[in-house]
Amino acid sequence: MVVYLDVIWLLNVCFDALLLWLTALMLKRPIVWWRLLAGALIGSLLVVLLFTPFSAIAQHPLMKAAVSVLIVWAAFGFKRPRYLLENMLAFYFATFAVGGGMLAVHYFFAHQLSVRQGMLLMHHPGAGDPVSWLFVVIGFPALWLFSRRRVETIREKKLRFEHIIEVKIVWDGRPLMLRGLIDSGNQLVDPLTKTPVMVVEQEKAKAVLPEELLGCLSAPMMLASPPERWVHRLRLIPYRVVGSGSQMMAAVKPDCIMLRYENEWLEVVQGLVALSADPLSTDGEYDCIVHPKMVQAGRKLTAS
Repeated sequence: MVVYLDVIWLLNVCFDALLLWLTALMLKRPIVWWRLLAGALIGSLLVVLLFTPFSAIAQHPLMKAAVSVLIVWAAFGFKRPRYLLENMLAFYFATFAVGGGMLAVHYFFAHQLSVRQGMLLMHHPGAGDPVSWLFVVIGFPALWLFSRRRVETIREKKLRFEHIIEVKIVWDGRPLMLRGLIDSGNQLVDPLTKTPVMVVEQEKAKAVLPEELLGCLSAPMMLASPPERWVHRLRLIPYRVVGSGSQMMAAVKPDCIMLRYENEWLEVVQGLVALSADPLSTDGEYDCIVHPKMVQAGRKLTAS
């Protein structure tokens, strides 16, 4: 059997990088690609050592644990012991979830036993078997995507949907500070790009919204001739109200959307804002309704 060490090493680097990426998504850690790659390269050293006289050392559990610490340290840095421990546990969870899923699917479809001339034969494809490699190359990304979607679903369900947060929206360089309600009932998205939509009270936005843009957002029919400077940011969002048919509302991509959630500012990279002519809260407790996916996908802002 011929073993291509360079191919095994490259696959290991890619897999470790994807697992670290999944770990970052699970914990909402800042994703720094060169750090993730550095962690993946450190992890791939174990594969190289398996084909050297140091193979026994590389397979020792203490060695594997030490390398795991270095992988996580390189990928996410060190702030405090608890921070490092959380990263390691999440990394192991991602590894076991994806790796265990691959083993389960593999043994579900694999035919390891056969009977030939009265003898029970066990087939064990080697590391260089083309079918097994094809399974790994296709199966790993598929299970990674499946695990990522499950993690995002769990995180979305754990959000405190009745939580009121601070919201900052920048329109044409002018900031607007609001109080927003994270509401699971708000499922408005752009049907083409799936960008989540936040609903803001029109009265609150009048102070900073350009008049030409305010007219378009207040009356979607005016989108037939939108202002040239905003035309690439305007979208028509379909929605349905109980007791009536489908309707359309206009939404716009502002300069910036930031949310203060759990004492941290999050930047919403993909987000749209629509206006409501009616008050959203009868007692004035909040001024806008925040789509839960904005909180879920928000990117932490580093302190300057």
